[in-house]
Amino acid sequence: MGFFLMLVLTGISVLGVLMALVAGSLVMLFAGLFVTAVKLLPWLLLALAAAWVWRALKKPAPPRSRFDSRMR
Repeated sequence: MGFFLMLVLTGISVLGVLMALVAGSLVMLFAGLFVTAVKLLPWLLLALAAAWVWRALKKPAPPRSRFDSRMR
């Protein structure tokens, strides 16, 4: 209780402190998400390159008609 009384006596309200906590938490949340995305970017690019190489090396299947199963 003494902490809140000291805040009120200095002109800082509890609502102001709570709003600052919420704002700081949101800023840290979005900053953490951004840093995580930047950290994972090389692995995402590697996965895209691997998929591109896989599709380029894989032989395309011969085109099939939708009526093939009826002719057998």
